[in-house]
Amino acid sequence: MPHIPLDPDLPGIRGPMAFRPETARPLNALVEVLLQDPNTLTRGERELIATYVSSRNCTQFCHNIHGAVAAAHLGGNEDLVRQVKVDFMQAEISPKLKALLNIAGKVQQNGKLVTPSDIDAARREGATDMEIHDTVLIAAAFCMYNRYVDGLATNQPADPAFYRERGKRVAREGYVSVSKEYVSRHSNAAAR
Repeated sequence: MPHIPLDPDLPGIRGPMAFRPETARPLNALVEVLLQDPNTLTRGERELIATYVSSRNCTQFCHNIHGAVAAAHLGGNEDLVRQVKVDFMQAEISPKLKALLNIAGKVQQNGKLVTPSDIDAARREGATDMEIHDTVLIAAAFCMYNRYVDGLATNQPADPAFYRERGKRVAREGYVSVSKEYVSRHSNAAAR
């Protein structure tokens, strides 16, 4: 049960975002830039970083929804997403993404754990400074998003179908447009 009154029809981060839409806008804008805007890392790769960090933080809603979005971007490959969560070093992903996930995992624990050798390893695998930057920011941002969701004890559905369908929609339409619809619908209902 959420710690504050949140719409039970808006699980995960959607409930707090509808509760306070003025903070939802910049949070959604950041995730849109990090995960959807053009980048040398694919949308699927960036979603895998968000998924991995969220799974390490044990935030069910976030690792399931971002895993579903990643799978949608990766041709429906849910097995790959599960493997990244369990042991990314054994997953069929590029050595560059493995090096970036190593960095993301360290940021999730404590940003000061990232060493020059971690950065050098990522560069040796072809990671650019922008990709390194964005990996660190995705990891840091998702620690914040995860704590936002868990700190308010939001409703986090267990049904994989919920995440699969929403993941496909976010992959098609992006975070800002999907979230605007839910926040707007909730705000309009609350105003009645």
